[in-house]
Amino acid sequence: MKDIPIADVRNFVLVGHTGSGKTSLVDALLYKLGVNDRLGNPGDGTSAADWTDEEKNRKITVWAKPFDAVWRPKGGKALRLAMLDTPGYADFYGQVVAATSVADAAVLLVDATAGVQVGTVRSWKRCEALNLPRAIVVTGLDKENADFAATVAALQDVWGARCEVVTFPTDDKKGVVDALAATGGPADEIRAKLTDVAAESSDELIEKVLGGETLTADELSSGLRASVAQAKFIPIFAVMARQSVGLDELLSGFARLMPSPADRPAKDAAGNAVDPSATAPLVAQVWRSINDPFVGQLTLARIWGGTLREKSEIFNATKEQKETVGTFYFLNGKKQETVPEAQAGDVVALAKLKATGLNDVLCAPGKPVQLPPIVFPNPVVSFAVHPKTQGDEDKLGQGLHRVAEDDPTLHVQRNDETHELIITGIGDVQIDAAMDRMKTRSKVEVTLSTPKVAYKETVTAKGEGHYKHKKQSGGRGQYGEVYLRIEPMKPGVEHWFVDGIVGTSIPRNFLPAIEKGLVEGMTRGAVAGYPVVNTMVTVYDGSSHDVDSSEIAFKIASRTAFKDGMSKARPVLLEPIMNIRVTIPGEFMGDCTGDLNHRRGRIMGMESDDGMQVIVAEVPQAEVFKYSSELRSMTGGRGSFEMSFNRYDVVPANVAQKVVAEAAKNKQAEEEE
Repeated sequence: MKDIPIADVRNFVLVGHTGSGKTSLVDALLYKLGVNDRLGNPGDGTSAADWTDEEKNRKITVWAKPFDAVWRPKGGKALRLAMLDTPGYADFYGQVVAATSVADAAVLLVDATAGVQVGTVRSWKRCEALNLPRAIVVTGLDKENADFAATVAALQDVWGARCEVVTFPTDDKKGVVDALAATGGPADEIRAKLTDVAAESSDELIEKVLGGETLTADELSSGLRASVAQAKFIPIFAVMARQSVGLDELLSGFARLMPSPADRPAKDAAGNAVDPSATAPLVAQVWRSINDPFVGQLTLARIWGGTLREKSEIFNATKEQKETVGTFYFLNGKKQETVPEAQAGDVVALAKLKATGLNDVLCAPGKPVQLPPIVFPNPVVSFAVHPKTQGDEDKLGQGLHRVAEDDPTLHVQRNDETHELIITGIGDVQIDAAMDRMKTRSKVEVTLSTPKVAYKETVTAKGEGHYKHKKQSGGRGQYGEVYLRIEPMKPGVEHWFVDGIVGTSIPRNFLPAIEKGLVEGMTRGAVAGYPVVNTMVTVYDGSSHDVDSSEIAFKIASRTAFKDGMSKARPVLLEPIMNIRVTIPGEFMGDCTGDLNHRRGRIMGMESDDGMQVIVAEVPQAEVFKYSSELRSMTGGRGSFEMSFNRYDVVPANVAQKVVAEAAKNKQAEEEE
């Protein structure tokens, strides 16, 4: 807005564990600031923040959403607020990653009765990775057994003395005291601590304090704000959102202490600061796309510098294409406010861009800039997707593509080895929500099943293989004979096929056919029908017939000889082994380590991290397809994990027997169909 300078803009994201009160705080602020004419409540479906049908039905936040408001205190300067509400539920953490990437600061909510939880730690670590300035808001103070002082002590125990109180509740919990404005009692003691923090931000303030002088209110605020911008000071606020207690003090704290877009400019891919001023060239970054049923595709972008104007031409520096901006909006839940221009700190929704998508950078024509892309977490949950109704395969593909466009942490691909359509994501609740969304939008119902494991086969010794293909059925026959040797691939050897033929036992023109037959044999395997890897094949002898030999005959001979050699080279099954990092409260340590051992896991180490316990292990992929829901059940929703591929390793004999038997059963069923 033109009447509010960039110095008085506050762009921030609300993060924290599920149930910590983020959405309730957004609803309270929207009501207080006149954006909404009633105080919404997530519990009864009236929330202005959790307004989508799936959020109402599930009673949790699913999407990161922007909100825009202005606070005009009596006798003070107007403060422009660009807020991003995010999910606390672990399955939707990708939304947190996106929103924190385009915010100037974070507001971490902590429930006074629950304290520091897994989602709290996850959000804090994300802020630390970005060196994002942040504040902590303690909620739930109106609940029974809520203890503000104990919560603050727990926060300082985990994250240190840089976390310090700025506002605190009165003894009767009917009000909040601002230590920067009040005098007497605990406020004086807190302000003395804050004075020391502020003084450390500059030599001038240190000299003044050491000289016995008192810092002015402006000096105290500017010193603290400088420390917040460097994440050296984390202010703690007390808020009871539903009672509208502490909101004025919180907003005042935002104005005095939190950074503006000018205080924390973005860095381009080369490390240069982006000029945030309104007269600078435009720089904006796309962090989310929305399929709006009425407007169509909406592209959400954060403005880092310059001014975006309606009915103007811009340049997509990522795709190197021109785009025309028509109408764009500020979003407040269902409400869309058309605006003529936007500047640094603003989060806007642009309609009907042709080529622009997630992570694209929008610039002024002739002034291209590249920004580091948002990097999303690896998926940890996979399901095979099948249409309930035959003939819906085409609609299924289109529907899956649409839900994957909505959520960048959802990936859809066809596994060429298992021939299944696989959807992967961060959690089973996330995928279940996506399937419900697809049913509503694309009218496709699906069934989900545990994916097949992409096993592989290899050999552990040398084996000789031989086969003579001889067939005579009148006219020209078929003849080809191959002798070969199979052995484990030697280190440093790049090509698996070795021509060891001496003389003219096999004419050279049949070598390509022999190699094709071996490729077919390696694709089908010899143990349970899985692809063969890390295996070297040497063809060293054979025989041919002047009339009956052909490419097809030698292709069949080499394929069958390969299967014969594999059976004699001590073949084994290989399975994918995953690295897994499980974060849990300490009381679940025994249950989780025992469970991982039961899953054939190998515990590699344990460590403490921000008050939580972390188990690092290697676990076969076959054992962790359902781990997301089972860990949630085991820890009461307080555990989380990360997973990545490590290597392939030999399947134990007792497990391999079951895999081979299942493969034989499936093959027989296919032949009978």
